[in-house]
Amino acid sequence: MPMFDPMGMLLMVGIMVMSFAAQGYLSNTYGRFSKIRNAKNVTGAEVARDILDSNGLGHVKVEQTPGVLSDHYDPLSKTVRLSQGNYDSPSLAALAVAAHEVGHAIQDAKMYAPLVARARLAVPLGAVANLGQMALFAGLLFIASGFGKTLLIIGIIGLAATLLFHVVTLPVEFDASKRALAILEGNGYLSPQENSGAKSVLTAAALTYVIAAVSSALQLLYYLGFLRGSDD
Repeated sequence: MPMFDPMGMLLMVGIMVMSFAAQGYLSNTYGRFSKIRNAKNVTGAEVARDILDSNGLGHVKVEQTPGVLSDHYDPLSKTVRLSQGNYDSPSLAALAVAAHEVGHAIQDAKMYAPLVARARLAVPLGAVANLGQMALFAGLLFIASGFGKTLLIIGIIGLAATLLFHVVTLPVEFDASKRALAILEGNGYLSPQENSGAKSVLTAAALTYVIAAVSSALQLLYYLGFLRGSDD
């Protein structure tokens, strides 16, 4: 089997293009709405704190974290961390992102099944995925030998672990965005004109998770075919 497989190279290029396109779309959408002040003139930190308190989550902290779009919810420390651009900003984008991260805190409080599953699977799947990446590379180098095929199988198991994590992540992210929009609308944070803007920001962010899942699925299918072809 050739070391540099044209189909494999084409797949990698395609995945890179999809990933860059998704990230570019997110950056462009976020950048556009980060320049628009929300009608309530509240910062991301303020809306996060207000929504948490109104949902009985006063114990959950809201902190600032370095980076751009590094916003996340930490279930271990019960902390919503907002990037500097969203923590202090009264933009429409900050409003949407902060509400999304609070959505994860609400999921945690309600023991939302996909979030619980992701938390339990993150470490073992991550370990299997990392081992699989190394095994896949070694397996491709020594594919002509029986040991190489064994390594390739381990690599494919690692790709399956990565795909499983992405599949479990999708409902977690979609649900957090759904909760965010419902809360923002229900609590009067969004005017009718702002609704589509907030939805655009959350949709752009969700697209990156979809592309990651699709990319993992394509890699898994390709290497399954690669392994089958090596046996012919």
